[in-house]
Amino acid sequence: MASVTQAVSNSVQSIRKVIFASSAGTVIEWYDFYIFGSLSTVMASKFYHTGTDIGDLIAWLSTFAIGFMVRPFGALFFGRIGDLVGRKFTYLLTISIMAGSTMGVGLLPTADTLGAFAGIILITLRILQGLALGGQYGGAATFVAEHAPHGKRGFYTSWIQTTATLGLFLSLGIILATRKIVGEADFSEWGWRIPFLFSVALVFLSLWIRSSLKESPLFTQMKATKTVSKNPLKESFANKFNRKWVLIALFGATMGQGVVWYTGQFYALFYLQKIFKVTLVDSNFIVGAAVLLATPLFIFFGWLSDRIGRKPIMMAGMLLAVLTYYPIYGAMAAFAPTDPGQHFLFAYQGYNQVALTFLVFIQVVYVTMVYGPIAAFLVELFPTKIRYTSMSLPYHLGNGVFGGLVPILGLAWINATGNNFAGLWWPMAIAATCFIFGMIFVRETKDVDITDETTTFAHQAEAAQGKQVKGAMPVMPEK
Repeated sequence: MASVTQAVSNSVQSIRKVIFASSAGTVIEWYDFYIFGSLSTVMASKFYHTGTDIGDLIAWLSTFAIGFMVRPFGALFFGRIGDLVGRKFTYLLTISIMAGSTMGVGLLPTADTLGAFAGIILITLRILQGLALGGQYGGAATFVAEHAPHGKRGFYTSWIQTTATLGLFLSLGIILATRKIVGEADFSEWGWRIPFLFSVALVFLSLWIRSSLKESPLFTQMKATKTVSKNPLKESFANKFNRKWVLIALFGATMGQGVVWYTGQFYALFYLQKIFKVTLVDSNFIVGAAVLLATPLFIFFGWLSDRIGRKPIMMAGMLLAVLTYYPIYGAMAAFAPTDPGQHFLFAYQGYNQVALTFLVFIQVVYVTMVYGPIAAFLVELFPTKIRYTSMSLPYHLGNGVFGGLVPILGLAWINATGNNFAGLWWPMAIAATCFIFGMIFVRETKDVDITDETTTFAHQAEAAQGKQVKGAMPVMPEK
């Protein structure tokens, strides 16, 4: 134990480098992932010819959703590698796969050249992107947390939480810059490829930064003491105690976090463009400004979670989303460029970019509340020897499946009902369910000591209650 503590102490000296390297690579992976979604209205009809613009968009969003749906499989596959081989090797591998897939999208001929095969190849590339992203997050969060000193895990891992937002912001910036440089006509014709190809240079930079890092001190200690898991999948999911906490992490935290995240950022952008008819440039500017203003709050809520706990902040974010989504989107309809014809609480006021930016900003604040503390929460929930595998699956089920379904279900329900607000039903229902489940079953984790390479949450909780532990994972008693 002393050697582990010393390793963690020594690692504090290089924590800034660890955070920077992990964050830089993760920003790039999210950038790759979100340029695909941000360009949906430009690219849908280039790869799918369904006969209608809405049909092309649904086909495109379905392809986008596939990338989310396969993320849990990437979590299982790469999580196992991360627990067996190491954190560093795994996230170097995932970013390489992501880069190759993104470059492939940028070079892929359209349906005018390849016909239906263009869509098939695009789906294949999206699957590879989703698998890579499924293996990335757990590695980055685990790597930073295992370097962080006790009492500061929420603060340090919250820097990783900013990367998804910064990746989205970077994608919007590159898209807007490219569009301005090449012109609207050329951007629609061929310029959309540039943001995909631009990521290749970013990937080389990230690989260079990450290759200079050393392995996590806790994983290094496990290898030295020969306590590395022999079968992370079996130990994570066949063990009934650990499986129970995987399910609690999913239904009490990550699925609610997932829908709030995608509603507040990606879906807000989609709503502005397709429902409220804000132009591509204006909508990207509105979301980009809101994201930029709110991003420091990821750090704030991560820091705050070290003091008051992870649970109250995450639960508050979900509850606020459930209570205010309808009024927020009703107000957005009131400030759209043209009267959408459907209102909630607010009469049409006329186009107001500042008001729309503020309304998106509120949604991103909720994102920072649910997302800022969650990496530390998941890391603290599972022991080091199976941490990568155990935390990755509920995270990517919550984000990839529940969160990833937000755009496609929202559009389908709007199209089926004619109700512009029907797209909010799914995130509100999931966030409400997660809030109730989380309030009952989730307990606080901020005081967990993760420096024991084989046990953490369960064994420490049971020991505190004077019980014999067999297996793992009941929760820490709340203070």
